[in-house]
Amino acid sequence: MNLPPADVVKGPVAAFDALLQGRAPVLALAPMQDVTDLPFWRLLARYGGPDVYWTEYSRVHATSSIERSILEAVRENPTGRPAIAQLIGNDPVAMVRAARELEKLPVAAIDLNLGCPAPVVYRKCAGGGLLREPRRIDALLGALRDAITRVRFTVKTRLGFADHQEWEALLEVFARHPIDLLTVHGRTVADMYRTEVRYDRITQAVSAMKCPVMANGNVWSPVRAAEVLRQTGARGLMIGRGCIRNPWLFDQIRAHLAGEAPVYPTGRDVLTYVTSLYAETVPVDGFSERLQVEKMKKYMNFIGEGVEDPKEFLHWIRRAETREGFFDVCQRHLDHDRPMRLVPGGGA
Repeated sequence: MNLPPADVVKGPVAAFDALLQGRAPVLALAPMQDVTDLPFWRLLARYGGPDVYWTEYSRVHATSSIERSILEAVRENPTGRPAIAQLIGNDPVAMVRAARELEKLPVAAIDLNLGCPAPVVYRKCAGGGLLREPRRIDALLGALRDAITRVRFTVKTRLGFADHQEWEALLEVFARHPIDLLTVHGRTVADMYRTEVRYDRITQAVSAMKCPVMANGNVWSPVRAAEVLRQTGARGLMIGRGCIRNPWLFDQIRAHLAGEAPVYPTGRDVLTYVTSLYAETVPVDGFSERLQVEKMKKYMNFIGEGVEDPKEFLHWIRRAETREGFFDVCQRHLDHDRPMRLVPGGGA
């Protein structure tokens, strides 16, 4: 792989450093597998977007190479904002090799995934599965910290695998390494997304770590964002599912924190967003209407939580099989001029 000019690498790093050293809370897009790809970045940027974009994770093992979708996202990054590439795996030698490949690309940082709660991942002792083995995390952090010298090194984690009490021991491991940013999702792997977020544990991390800490989990409105920042003292917020449902959320948070009234979309604005999401995510090769409708249902599981009658909406969306049928449901529920706050449970 050829090295790009030095200023190509320096630019994203300098931009990321400026965000971390600035006064405003940093707003980040959470890495979400099969969601935060280049088309979603492109669309999200039209709505204001976050300050920094995380890629989906790239799986790393002895014979792996950086996944094509990751390479496309960081090379073609259309957002004008820094991008951070995420790795997932447990083999220090392979992870170091992957990190050194990514350092040659225009990324601001390389992020280690220690939080993915998917069983197919954690059963292989990767992502959240590594939280059961603090010694392996310690070795992996040391190897990556030594290897990553041209860009920043960040970590995204959960509180533990099965018990919040695991957090203090894990925090000691993280604090031993000079990482540049720690993002904490305030649940365990076993919690998945079902429980309340333990923001008090994120506050612990803010106190214990020398590096900035970002809070992650259940940030779905401007008011909630301000509350989480106040409660935790975190340097910023990482937002995932909330911005799939509401791509206006980052600008709404900025407005609220500045003492301004956030602008809320109408139903027709949301319908336009869904239409654009369909168009942007159509694959370049091998288009199938049925498969594209099925793909859209993944996004609609989140968007549907914010409509006025979520249960009814999702009932019919999940039964749609054609583009016409899909958008017929969307139009019945979204073709109106009422403002939508797009919060879980629906309603204006």
